[in-house]
Amino acid sequence: MVTIQSSMNRFDEHVAKAEDAALWSHDIATIQVNVGLQCNLTCEHCHVGAGPKRKEQMDWTTMELVIDAARSSGCALVDITGGAPEMNPHLTRFIRALHKYGIRCQVRTNLTILLESGYEPMAQFFADHQVRLTASLPCYLEDNVDAQRGQGVFQDSIAVLRGLNELGYGIREALSLDLVYNPRGATLPPNQATLEADYRQALRKRYGIVFSRLITITNMPIGRYWMRLRKEGRAADYMTLLEDAFNPATLPGLMCRHQISVDWNGLLYDCDFNLALKLPLEDRSLPHIRDFCESHAVRRISTGGHCFGCTAGCGSSCGGALA
Repeated sequence: MVTIQSSMNRFDEHVAKAEDAALWSHDIATIQVNVGLQCNLTCEHCHVGAGPKRKEQMDWTTMELVIDAARSSGCALVDITGGAPEMNPHLTRFIRALHKYGIRCQVRTNLTILLESGYEPMAQFFADHQVRLTASLPCYLEDNVDAQRGQGVFQDSIAVLRGLNELGYGIREALSLDLVYNPRGATLPPNQATLEADYRQALRKRYGIVFSRLITITNMPIGRYWMRLRKEGRAADYMTLLEDAFNPATLPGLMCRHQISVDWNGLLYDCDFNLALKLPLEDRSLPHIRDFCESHAVRRISTGGHCFGCTAGCGSSCGGALA
């Protein structure tokens, strides 16, 4: 019988009951890199608060440290996020360097940035360097997307997806194109496989668009989404929903157990959500990418109430459902 320490938070208590241990990472299969908070959109569910007025950008010196860490760790993927990653002036140089060393990379794109002046060549660049794309499209219905991300975003996203299909994205094995769904309300995502089938039918029938797979992500109780829940008086109910839906089967696949996240300033975090909260690593002696070493691969994970968002129902991570 596991003994629960009074100093544990509620998420730690659930983990300890399920695994008879604290939450530890296993390896670093992915290094996730937030290259900046500047974005052409201001989405209501953005957990890092990205937008057009944000100026934070990762510099080239920090990117070189990330490349060194990727090479030394032998990670399978560098997952590039933002903001709109395309708005970092060093992004193409960063991707070229990763490609040179045979390190697979993925860019999380909002799609619409690829229509902005000066960014039109990026899609071809991504294809030329076999960059995996993970694209936010929180619904296949226009009104829902525009309500969540801004007027006209849906039609712009459709235009970009058609262009990506023309380049082979979502068709060629080397050009993976994943779409990301977020619920608009204070609910858990529906079954990922069922929703993917709905997406495929709607997008192909209405727009002739194909994609590789759908990723469902639970809205985390942080950032703009959390502020909206608090304003509407629904924050406590949402946290209860997440905790009541805790699923021990999601624990082995939690992204924090198989990756590490790097902020635009080089600071290290267990995951993108801890990064957004500025919740540091348990080991405060190795906080920066310049300190990266083998001990980062197996470490105790910093947790909080927001972690219930990743373990509720079928689970959620940057890679979608977990169980």
